[in-house]
Amino acid sequence: MDNSVLVIPLEGKIDSTNAADVGRDIARQRAEQEYQAVIFDAKKLTFISSAGLRVIMQVIKEEKVQKHERVSMTEVSAEVYNILEMTGFTEFMGVQKAYREISLEGSELIAEGFFGKVYRLDEETIVKVYGEGEASIPLIQREKSRAKKAFVKGLPTAIAYDIVRVGDQYGSVFELLQARSFNDWTQEYEQDKAQLDDLMQLYVDCLKQVHATEMEDGELPLARDNMLESLKALQECLPAEMLDRLRDLLMALPDDNHVVHGDFQMKNVLLCEGEPMLIDMETLCTGQPIFDLQGLYVTYRAFPEDDPNNAMDFLGIHTETTAYIWQRIMELYFGTQDKTALRALEDKIRIVASIRFLKLLVTTALKDHPLTELRIKHTKEHLQELLARVDSLDLE
Repeated sequence: MDNSVLVIPLEGKIDSTNAADVGRDIARQRAEQEYQAVIFDAKKLTFISSAGLRVIMQVIKEEKVQKHERVSMTEVSAEVYNILEMTGFTEFMGVQKAYREISLEGSELIAEGFFGKVYRLDEETIVKVYGEGEASIPLIQREKSRAKKAFVKGLPTAIAYDIVRVGDQYGSVFELLQARSFNDWTQEYEQDKAQLDDLMQLYVDCLKQVHATEMEDGELPLARDNMLESLKALQECLPAEMLDRLRDLLMALPDDNHVVHGDFQMKNVLLCEGEPMLIDMETLCTGQPIFDLQGLYVTYRAFPEDDPNNAMDFLGIHTETTAYIWQRIMELYFGTQDKTALRALEDKIRIVASIRFLKLLVTTALKDHPLTELRIKHTKEHLQELLARVDSLDLE
C-alpha cells in the first residue's frame, strides 16, 4: 500500500474450490486500508476460473460505486491474459501483461527528480524509473496518458512506448536521440553567462509555449484544486487563520484551461537535437502560470535558502547560479527588468511556493531531514510577511 494504491497479490489457481476464501481475503484487505486505486498483482497467478472472475468483477463494481480509479491487474501471464481477453475482462479493467525486465548496469543517470530517475539505455533510448515499486504503475499509466494529450496539442513531449521492470521497480522507456537535460547543459555553461543566457531563453520560451496551450474543460485536473488539496497536509505546521487565508487566495483564482507542467525544473526538460522535450508529465494539469513558477521558486530559491550545499548536491551547480537562473526566469518570462514590478510578482509566486515546499517537507522523506524544522520555521515567517502585503495571486 503506497501513494493511495492498494496492491493485492494473487497466487496459484483461483477456482470454485477457493474463490470464496479469496473474495473474503480481498474484502478484508480493502476494508483495512484507505486507498484510491486497487491493483491486482498477478505475476504468481497461474489460472483463474469463472468463479474467480466473479470475485474480481464484484471488486470492479464496488470500486466504481466508490468512484475510485479503475481497477487494474498487472504482471499477467500469457495464459491468464487469454482468459481475461476471452471473457471480456480486458474491457472492464486495466490489464497489463508481464513486463519485460531490463538492467541498468552501465547506464548513465541523466536526470533525477523527487519521484524518479532517468537513465540512458543506449544512444536512442532512455528509461524513467519510478521509486515506488508496483504502486508506480498507475503513475506511469497516468503520465503516458497525459503526455499523449500534450503531444496532440503540439507540445514537445516524449511519449513512452514501453513499460519495463527494473529489479523491484518499474519504468517507462522513451526514444530520444542524444538527449541531455537542460540541467546538464547548465552545469556545462555555468561559467559562461552568454551561453547560459541563450539556454535560459530557450528554456523560458518552452515554458511560455506550455502555458499558451489550452485544453478542453475537464481534460486535465486543475492545478488550483491540487494546491487546495495540499493545504490539508499542512494543518499541523500552519495556524488555522493562515490556512484560511491561503485557501481564500487560491479560491479567488478562476478556472483556467491552459496547460501547467507541474514540475518544470531543468532536470525534467531535455534538449533533443536542439529542441526542448518535456518529460515527467504525471503532474500535468491546467491553471495559471503561477502554478509552474512556484515550483521553480522551490527548486532554485527555497531549497538552497537554508542549505548552501543543496544546489550542488541536487543540481550540480552553485547557489549563485540558482539565484541567477531564477532572476533570468522572472525577467524573461515577464519581459521586464523592473525590480519593483518583479518583486511584487515574486511575492505572489512565493506564497504558492511556500505551500508546495511545506508539503514536500512534511509528506516526503524530507520530513526526517535535519534541516526540516528550520525550513518550516523560516517558511512560516516568510508567509506571515507575504500575506501582510499580498491581496491577490493574479499575475496579470
